[in-house]
Formats: sequence, structure tokens, C-alpha cells
Amino acid sequence: MIMPNLPAFLAWGLITSLFIAVGWLPNGILGGFGNADDPGSWQGAATQLALADDGTTFQQYVGMVGPMVTYLLPILIANAGGRIVYKERGGVVASIVAVGMITGSTVPMFLGAMIVGPLSAWVLKKVDSIWAGKIRPGFEMLVDMFTAGILGAAMAVGAFFGFAPIITGVSDALGNVVSWMADNHLLPLMAVVVEPAKVLFLNNAIGNGVLVPLGAQEVVEQGKSLLFLVESNPGPGLGILMAYTFFGIGAARSSAPGAAVVQFIGGIHEVYFPFVLMKPTLIVAAILGGATGIATNVVFGSGLRGPAAPGSIIAVYAATPRDSFVGVTLSVVLAFVVTFLVAAVILRASRKKDLAAGGGDLAAAIAQTEANKGKSSTALDAMAARQGGAVPAGADAEPGAPAAPVRSIVFACDAGMGSSAMGASILRDKLKKAGRADITVVNKAVANLEDDVDLVITQRELTDRARRHAPSARHVSVDNFLSSPVYDDVVREARAEAEAGATERSTS
Repeated sequence: MIMPNLPAFLAWGLITSLFIAVGWLPNGILGGFGNADDPGSWQGAATQLALADDGTTFQQYVGMVGPMVTYLLPILIANAGGRIVYKERGGVVASIVAVGMITGSTVPMFLGAMIVGPLSAWVLKKVDSIWAGKIRPGFEMLVDMFTAGILGAAMAVGAFFGFAPIITGVSDALGNVVSWMADNHLLPLMAVVVEPAKVLFLNNAIGNGVLVPLGAQEVVEQGKSLLFLVESNPGPGLGILMAYTFFGIGAARSSAPGAAVVQFIGGIHEVYFPFVLMKPTLIVAAILGGATGIATNVVFGSGLRGPAAPGSIIAVYAATPRDSFVGVTLSVVLAFVVTFLVAAVILRASRKKDLAAGGGDLAAAIAQTEANKGKSSTALDAMAARQGGAVPAGADAEPGAPAAPVRSIVFACDAGMGSSAMGASILRDKLKKAGRADITVVNKAVANLEDDVDLVITQRELTDRARRHAPSARHVSVDNFLSSPVYDDVVREARAEAEAGATERSTS
């Protein structure tokens, strides 16, 4: 639900950083703090009644920051959740219900959107199944429209009065916990939970489910929040990878520098998780580094205007307000230094033992990391390939699939981006060089597949789901989107098809 909507989060963060009263380019109209009653003010923008410090009222510009965090982002999240469960129909109803929930609350409803989106779509799906196949021909559209409309309206009202207060209470409780930790100088202890959770791939649940909603609320109230940098600080991961670069051995040492670039600049934190799994005591270094970063932001009162997604240093600085550059920079630097020093001590202390044991099995650690994630990873696959421990790529074509002409190919993965986009780009380039640029190659999320494609290429664990969405297509499974002999097979088939067609035309 979150991944496809990250560009919207980034857009909101940039608009906030630029146009609010303390932003880089303060703008009362776009930032939503200008007085529309002032002489000469622009009258073309939406306004709302606001209370001045002296007790008088005035028309204040609505701006873009508030509506985006209050309405746009939760609706997008709910729509994505609804589409996952029941495609476009589920997305529409999920959006309707999300509006009821949003207007029934006073806090950003990210957490609520993650719940009501798929839930409302599931309810509609179950209701539709009651009379599926029982409606007289010609009345299907009428029944479908009224079912979705009536059910959506009813659930929106229910969310307004029933669900919104519950989520508001949960958000307030979580906010009170954070406030209590801040009042008692305990915020650095969040690293004790967050850093181990990252290695176990629970970081999205904690970051997007808890920290991002609370951080967004703090941005609305205070203009920035350090909560956005609790999970996305690239310092701890960089510290572990650089410690391996200088004090590691074997494949781990040779792989660490490249992984450090991907982690720090690219923001793909998962590349350092296998290094921690190889030596679990390194989680202590990550916790101490993460706690140092949080403590630094507390001391300097620094934070971000929006989520740093992905957790790249570039994304971090893009969301940093002008009064937080020193604090944010030090939080990353000190988190790196502390993690590096502690990790270096741990690696040096166990160096002889590691040498005797052969240096550890990075390939096994990568496999364990992908098992924790629940799916393959482009960054991890590439790292495994560089150090020679990648799982041999192969194809698992659907038994008995006819070798029909291929005109359209879809690479499908969970989110429809990242690894599948890389695979699609590789095959598209191969086909172009083979003179078959006429074959369409795109990438999609598995949930968005339709039965109008000739060939679907997926990671092995997703093939069964893909077959359900596109039963008429040929399906091929691969272990690694970045390097698979399947691509050469597809190119050979496409070239042979083109040659056969040319021969047939010349004969006729």
C-alpha cells in the first residue's frame, strides 16, 4: 500500500520544505498560512476561516500542505489497499470509506487507511459474491453500481462515527507514548526496537504504520519531526558496511564497499542486513549507532519535513528544513561513527575465529535475508552475483504451454517497480538488439495483471498468483530478475519467429 505511493509522500515533503512559513521559499498561498483578507491578496485560491492571535477571525489560505497530508495521502493508501483486494472496484469503495474516516478525525489517517482500505474492499467482494451469477442479463451494471455506491456510503458513515474515533484514540495513545519518552529523555531507546526490526524486515510496519503517521502529525503542529529519521537514518548501515570493508574477511569484505554505496546513496538499507545476520552481535553496534542518531536530533531539535523514502542521504537532505541541517548531518555522521567503531571492535575480536571458520557464508545470509523479506531483492541478488553465491537462475515454464507468438511481455512482482522494472529493461534491450523492438515489455504489480498478455515473467514464489490473474498467458519463473538464461531463450524464440515470418513472406 505504501510503496506505490512513495512519490506522493516525497512530493508532500518537498512542498512542505519549500512553502510553509519556515520553509526555503515561504509562500502564504501555497503553504497555507497567508491572510486572504489582506489588501492586494490573491483571491483565486481556496480559503478557510481562521482565528488570529487577538481573537479576531480572518480568511486564511488553505494551501497545499494540509490537504495533501489530510486527504490525498490517506486516500491513495486506502485506494492501493482496495485495489490489492478487489482491483478497481475495491479501490473506489476504499477511497469512499477513507473519506468518511478522514473527516471523522483530527489526525492524519495513514494507519486507518491501511486498515479500512483492504477491509472495505473485502466486504464489497463478499457482498458481490452473494448474487454473483444470479442477476438477470442487462441488469448487471445497475446492480454493481448501486451495490458499490450504497455499501460505500454506509461504510463511510460507519467509519466516520465508529472507526475514526478508535484510530484517533490509538494515534493519540502512540503520540502520548512518544511524548512521554521525549519528556523523560528516552527517545534514543526506540533504536532498541527499530534496528533489530529492520534486519527482520519489520521496518515498514514500524516506519510506515507508526512513525510516519506520528511524524506527519508533528509536522502539521511543529513543522518538522525527528521520527522520520529514526528508521531511515543511513548512518548505522553505513557503519556496519565500512567496518566489514576494513576489518571483514573473504566475500563479505569484498562485497561491503559496493553495498555501502547502494545503501548510503541509493537508500536500499536491506543490503546490509545479511552482514548483520552473519554476525548477530553486530546488532549491538546498529542499536548504539541508531540511538546516537536519535539523541543527536533530540539535542539539536532537528528533524525532517517529510519521510526520507528511500533512506538515501539524498532523500534525507531533500526533506531537511533550513534550521536542521547541522543536527541532521551530525545525526547521520555520529550514528555512522559509533556503529563503525563498535562493529570494528566486534569484527576484530572474532577475526581469528572467523578465519578458522572460513569467513562466514554471505550467500546463506543473503538467502536468509530474502526469506525474512518474503521475496527476492534486486539489490541482494546483484550483491550475491558479485560474490559468486547467487542462486543459479532458471526457468520454470508452465507445463504444456503452447509456443504461441509473443507480442507482449509483462514482468510482475509485488509492487510493480524495482526488480521487475530492472528485468523488463534488460529484456527490452536484448530484444531491441535482436531486431524485435516491436515486442512490448512492461513491468506491473502482480495484483494489476490482466489476461491480455502473451508472456508473464515472475519470481518463482509469485508465479501461482500471476497465473490466477492471467490464466491465458504463458508463465515463466526466474530466481533472479537481473540475470536469467530465460531472457536469451525468449530472444532466440522471438528471432526465430521473425525469421520464419520472413521466410514465409518470401516464399509466398
